[in-house]
Amino acid sequence: MSQVRQDQQAKVTKDASTLFLQTLELLNGLGPEFEEVRQKIQALQERLLNERFHLAVLGQFKRGKSTFINALLGDEVLPTAILPLTAVPTFLLWGPEIRARVLRQEGHQREEFTGRDTRALTAFLAQFVTEAGNPKNHKKVSQVEVFYPSPLLHKGVVLIDTPGIGSTFRHNTEATLNFLPQCDAALFLVSADPPITEVEVEFLKAVRSKVTHLFFILNKVDYLNKEEITSLLTFIKNVLREQIGIEGDPPIFCVSARLGLEARKTNDTALWNHSGLEEVWRYLVDFLARDKNNALQAALAKKAIDIIADIIMRLQLTIRSLEMPLAELDDRLQIFEKKIQEAEQQRVLLGDLLAGNRKRMVAFLEEQVEALRQKARTHLQGIVQDRLAGMGNRFNENAIRETLANAIPDFFEHELGEMARVFDQRVTEVLRPYQQRVDELIETVRKTAAELFDIPYHAPSSSGAFEMKRQPYWVTHKWDSSFNLLPEGIFTRLLPESLRRAKMTEKLRQQIEALVLNNVENLRWATLQNLDQAFRRFGSSLDERLQATVLATRGAIQAARSKRLEHTQNVVQEITRLQSITREFSEIQAKFEAFIEGQGVWR
Repeated sequence: MSQVRQDQQAKVTKDASTLFLQTLELLNGLGPEFEEVRQKIQALQERLLNERFHLAVLGQFKRGKSTFINALLGDEVLPTAILPLTAVPTFLLWGPEIRARVLRQEGHQREEFTGRDTRALTAFLAQFVTEAGNPKNHKKVSQVEVFYPSPLLHKGVVLIDTPGIGSTFRHNTEATLNFLPQCDAALFLVSADPPITEVEVEFLKAVRSKVTHLFFILNKVDYLNKEEITSLLTFIKNVLREQIGIEGDPPIFCVSARLGLEARKTNDTALWNHSGLEEVWRYLVDFLARDKNNALQAALAKKAIDIIADIIMRLQLTIRSLEMPLAELDDRLQIFEKKIQEAEQQRVLLGDLLAGNRKRMVAFLEEQVEALRQKARTHLQGIVQDRLAGMGNRFNENAIRETLANAIPDFFEHELGEMARVFDQRVTEVLRPYQQRVDELIETVRKTAAELFDIPYHAPSSSGAFEMKRQPYWVTHKWDSSFNLLPEGIFTRLLPESLRRAKMTEKLRQQIEALVLNNVENLRWATLQNLDQAFRRFGSSLDERLQATVLATRGAIQAARSKRLEHTQNVVQEITRLQSITREFSEIQAKFEAFIEGQGVWR
């Protein structure tokens, strides 16, 4: 990314932040009745300053993923291993000093690292993210967060090293897939040895629909000549189009992570450019992260315009109420109160309808859960039957336990992701009409006030929609796979083979049933909790928005009326002061509008 463009981007963010500061300074002179508005502006400002671009880094074992990340960071931060890394994701975020935090599953104490030595940090991480230091994740680590003073991370990029393919737990692939929709983009590493495997193809088929931006890194090109690179790129693009179904020409960057890391450590600019990492860097910061930042700034500017328009309307209502004859003010206030009562009645009706839809969603959940129980029974019993058939007359308890221990997490992680996707879609569809209706009620209240008091009305440019967006986080689920076979008694061993097999098969069926009920109930409970929380938060959000609009609008009129009844001597001075503040808010609003029209460039 050129220095000119970096400076321009920094200036845009700084100028937008300045507008938020100016808005807050004006609000400080308006008294406690505008405290809620102040909080809204502060929240927008914090989002502008703290927004991050979350990039998931994917790749099969031995593709050079850790070396690639280290090259972007500029030092050997992540441990590289001969054996696969364990099933622990690592979040790399910017921090002024080196530190790390190991988050562990419930009931286990977290671990932390602080210091200036990168090698000490790498050794610390190796205790938790490598198979040698944490075999089969027996330390119960859920995720690791590393804070590092890297220029790339300082640009707002968060690198997420996902275990994915090649981890020691097969079900972690499903956990990775469930996590990806929370990210802004994903990059996938391949190399020439071999170019792309069947496992990678199947994984990418699932990944394709999970992320908005997916691009590819062809690593280890320093071992290839130009003809080999050209041939390999053609082969990979054909696989992506024909086998995975990726349309168009997906971005594929040819790099040598090894040379890139060496270049950063020796501060060799020519080698850095030759490694291909500079092009990746520019793509991340200058295209993906910048586009997201620009879209965010435009969205926040629109929200700020709506908030400022509401402030201006409240100020104008106060001014008109101070200017209007008291009898006329009372007449118009009475008309306004009737409109508020109508809106409140509609809100109560919407609440009843929303409760009914929540019941229907719970009933739909129970249908899905019962179907899942049957699906799980069929799946697991089929696996055990196949395993028993291969054993002949010998029953191997350990082999059956291992088979189910692998099958259960795989199955339920996948089903959890599918159920979450279905319910997210259903909840969005169910709640959307309520969102629209409350928006209409709020606009009716505001329009009525504007018409009664002859002031301009500003229709909002951004929806006040209930947002469920959250920062990406990794979820570690515990699936019950404790399949314990009781040893055969003497009497059982003396039975005819057919009876003996039938008796053992029935025991297996009973234990599978217990495992299915336990795991499905865990999944059902988690989904029900999420469902209840979504409806509860949504209902509260709608009530709060409508009540806030009513209180703010009515409050502006009643405050002015109180001053009129007190026969305050300085009404004229108050009108003049409010008119001056209104003009200042209008100027800030115009600057935000110019910002949007210029698409992030000040005129």
